[in-house]
Amino acid sequence: MKFDPKVHHRTSSRLREFDYSLAGAYFITLVTYQREMLFGEIVDSQMKLNRRGEIAQEEWFRSADIRKEIRLFADEFVVMPNHIHGIVWIVDGNVVGENDVAEANGGPDQIVNNNTMVVGADGRPPLRMPSRKPRSLGSFVAGFKSSVTKQIRNELNETGIWQRNYHDRVIRNEKELDNIQKYIATNPMNWANDEENISLRK
Repeated sequence: MKFDPKVHHRTSSRLREFDYSLAGAYFITLVTYQREMLFGEIVDSQMKLNRRGEIAQEEWFRSADIRKEIRLFADEFVVMPNHIHGIVWIVDGNVVGENDVAEANGGPDQIVNNNTMVVGADGRPPLRMPSRKPRSLGSFVAGFKSSVTKQIRNELNETGIWQRNYHDRVIRNEKELDNIQKYIATNPMNWANDEENISLRK
């Protein structure tokens, strides 16, 4: 999807003073629990999905059928051995507020740097049950994680799929969108240098 400044007119990174009621495009990364290689393996620079990886891919695109405010595109998504990258387009102007994200996930937001935010959304209910704002990024991520966990548990009798937090970045312009699309497309062939590749840490 091309960046449309008339609709996707964000001009700021995820900062506390930012207006999160605006529609926009987000680049998100979700990581598996303890970065385990749950979704498959890279073979000849291509991702070979196992059944867990297939479920994650299926549930990602099923999310757009369930949530009409969400747009997801095949060339803006990739499943890697222990994480996924994707661009989420929220098109109806009901993006969650910062406090809603924090409350919905049982804790305050944590600013990592000017471009990255980590919030909790692991698909499990928090210790308290505040109302999560519908049609929001936090709601989408929590629902997706929960669906993947449920399907894997039902089919494979496994749990403990996701790391609690996720990373997101507001996409601010056409150039940034193009760079992120290229990053997603080339992620499998760059696995040997990927920071999520835990084999590099040995």
